[in-house]
Amino acid sequence: MFDAAARHLTFRQAAEELNLTQGAVAQQVRRLESDLGLQLFHRKARGLALTGLGHSYHGPIRQALAMIDDATQKLRPEGARITLSVTPSFATKWLVPRLGNFARAHPDIDLQTVASERLADFQSDGVDIAIRLGRPPFEKGMQTALLAPLELCAVCSPGYAKDAMPINRFEDFAGQRLIQDSHAFWEKLFENNGTKARHRMMQFNQTALAMDAAANGQGIALAPRLLLDDEISKGKLVALWQDTGEDQGGYHIVHPLTQRPNPARDAVIAWVLSEVA
Repeated sequence: MFDAAARHLTFRQAAEELNLTQGAVAQQVRRLESDLGLQLFHRKARGLALTGLGHSYHGPIRQALAMIDDATQKLRPEGARITLSVTPSFATKWLVPRLGNFARAHPDIDLQTVASERLADFQSDGVDIAIRLGRPPFEKGMQTALLAPLELCAVCSPGYAKDAMPINRFEDFAGQRLIQDSHAFWEKLFENNGTKARHRMMQFNQTALAMDAAANGQGIALAPRLLLDDEISKGKLVALWQDTGEDQGGYHIVHPLTQRPNPARDAVIAWVLSEVA
C-alpha cells in the first residue's frame, strides 16, 4: 500500500489499483508510519508528497517488490495469460468477431481483453499489449508496430446513399446529415478544406456508435477503414469517400521492451497482424 501511494501520490488512485477503499489504504500507511516512528508523506489538499525519508525508503522498497514479482512470474507458465488493451470501438467492431479464431489457433493462451477509452498504464494496469490509434513515437521504453493506417472513410447505409445528393467532391458533404464521434474528424477535415457543415452534426462519444447510427440511416459517419471492412462487406454500410491525405496516423501495437522472452505475447501480436493482413 505504501508503494502504490508513493507511485500515485494519492490514496484514491492507490486504492483503485489495489481494489481497496481509500480509507483502508490511508489507515495502513498511517500504521506503517507509526510502526517506523517516521513521517513518510506530507498530506496536501490535493494529494500527497513524499518526505525526504519517504523518498529514500521507497526506492529500496520498490526494488524489493519488483524482485518478488519477478520471482513469482518465473514460477508460472510463461505468458499463459495475456492482457490486451483496446478501445471499446476496436473491441466491438474488429476484435470480438475474431476471438473465436484466436481461441482455435491458440487454445493454450488465456487472452484477457480490457476495453477502455483511457490510455493503459503498462505498470499499474497489468497490461501486456495495447492497440493505440495515433502516431509514433509513443512513450519511451515501448516497442511499436503499425497495424493499419487510419484511412478515414465516409460511410452511410445503402438506403441513405440511394436518396442522398451526389457526392463528387469533399465540399459536397457540407450539405449532408453528418455523424461525428469524439475524434471530431469531420470538423478537422472541414477546417483543412476551408468548408463548414451546413447542418448540426449528430454527436457520439464512440466510433462504434457513430457507425451504428450510419448503418441505421441517420447520416454519414467517418471511421477508420479497419473498423469498417466487415460491415461494408456485409452490405450494412456503403463507402462514399476515403481520405487519401498523408500522415494520418494509424493503429499501432504497443508493448514494453523487455529482455525476458514472452512467446505468448509474441503469438498474440503475430495473430493480430495476420488477421489484419
